Amino acid sequence: MSIEKSTIQNLRQDYRSASLSKSDIDKNPFQQFSKWFKEALNAKVTEPNAMTIATSSKNGIPSARIVLLKEFDENGFVFYTNYNSQKGKELEENPHAALIFFWGDLERQIRIEGTVEKVTEEEATEYFNSRPKGSQLGAHTSPQSETIPNRSFLEYKLADLEKEYHYKDIPKPSHWGGYRVIPNKIEFWQGRTSRLHDRIVYLKNNDQSWRFERLAP
Repeated sequence: MSIEKSTIQNLRQDYRSASLSKSDIDKNPFQQFSKWFKEALNAKVTEPNAMTIATSSKNGIPSARIVLLKEFDENGFVFYTNYNSQKGKELEENPHAALIFFWGDLERQIRIEGTVEKVTEEEATEYFNSRPKGSQLGAHTSPQSETIPNRSFLEYKLADLEKEYHYKDIPKPSHWGGYRVIPNKIEFWQGRTSRLHDRIVYLKNNDQSWRFERLAP
């Protein structure tokens, strides 16, 4: 290893750009998310819709990866993927997930936890039809998360599909669709100086209303 432990341990950033108080935030967590997301867009954060999703198997073994948020409203947060992928299989076994958005330029993080359901076939088809042709072909080409012999395997398969659908509409694969994360907990984190960060968490009540609390950093 060429990087010394002290080099990593001495990496520090003192956060000073903003604050977050209970008096400043919206009582609705989705409205608060929308406000921060718009600010990330205005700040030209690179891919502000990129989010980590953590899933786990029925035995509680976790895994995480980056996906892209494609829609959100008060029903939840939607992303699309291959249902036969590792995350798809894990969500079939254990329909719970956690999301993280990290916008370093704004010194902000959002954590979301909740249950997961598939979007309707109609929703998935509508979104699939809006995708660029290359992305549509990619959904047919890749047996996501499976072992493949080499990259040429994908390239040859893509070339065949390009010929097949050169003059035809590309149908949505049956194994491809969307998931909606339905939150029961949403936390907004704002970096502050001396590691005394602001953390406001929204928790869903039994009557589906929300309450919020301040957490220690």
